[in-house]
Amino acid sequence: MGIFALVTGRPGPSGFGSASTAEQVTEGVDASNLTAIVTGGASGIGFETARVLALRRAHVIIAARNIEAANEAKQAIIKENISARVDVLKLDLCSVKSVRAFVDSFNALDLPLNLLINNAGVMFCPHQLSEDGVEVQFATNHLGHFLLTNLMLEKMKNTARTTGVEGRIVILSSLAHTTPYQEGIRFDKINDRIGYSELKAYGQSKLANLLHSNELSRRLQEEGVNITVNSVHPGLIMTPLMRHSPLLMKTFKLFTFWMWKNVPQGAATTSYVALHPKMKGVTGKYFVDCNEMKPSSHARDEKLAQKLWDFSNKLIDGASKS
Repeated sequence: MGIFALVTGRPGPSGFGSASTAEQVTEGVDASNLTAIVTGGASGIGFETARVLALRRAHVIIAARNIEAANEAKQAIIKENISARVDVLKLDLCSVKSVRAFVDSFNALDLPLNLLINNAGVMFCPHQLSEDGVEVQFATNHLGHFLLTNLMLEKMKNTARTTGVEGRIVILSSLAHTTPYQEGIRFDKINDRIGYSELKAYGQSKLANLLHSNELSRRLQEEGVNITVNSVHPGLIMTPLMRHSPLLMKTFKLFTFWMWKNVPQGAATTSYVALHPKMKGVTGKYFVDCNEMKPSSHARDEKLAQKLWDFSNKLIDGASKS
């Protein structure tokens, strides 16, 4: 999948490409037996993913920080599709306490869980720390999803075991994973203001998403669990995610206008990996424009992935004790 395919929308081996939409890549799929959580499902490509999953008859849980916006998203989905099954639960990924509360709320619904779509994120934030004392981009994009996924794993394992239906975890990364700090992850300086770069910190968090996906896939394969884990780059889409650096993004878009997608196209890769029959049994891969792509050398570093796993657990343990 090169630049020509990106610009023209020419399909890759999957039969889809950069011009494909979420509805197109899921056409004919019946997801009526699936329950899905979509983080950040109140707006942007998260909303479109939730909408299309509901259109394909999945029971969708929109997990969002802004409950008012999430309820508006729910009503918009139901207005279009009166038979849609959509619930809303509050989730602030920047807070370990909120993640744990969300899991308790979800478990109280007594639902199965087949699909976990780790979609939410922040981008190019000025340096700031979360309530748990962790740099915000790393905390939101990686650490919150890392904890959420770990806390939902037993539910997903039980669902896969009792139903015989493959569970799927989709983690949104980005091509920005190729532009982190030089060492990849600044383990010893994760929260430092000195040397902080909002662009590199974003790249670091997206690299962490890929490393998390690969390491989790490896662990689940070792266990023989019927759950796949893959990461995706949704593409460049102008969404509220860009709100922290509007001038930077406008300038960037001016010089890269040929690379940008609309929201239905931006949700396509996530929806493809989550629902398409061709993805059955596929795990530990990275997808761009609905086709597998080789990630950076940092992202393929198994030792780095294992180190990140242990480091993330330590951060969560520290936050939980504070």
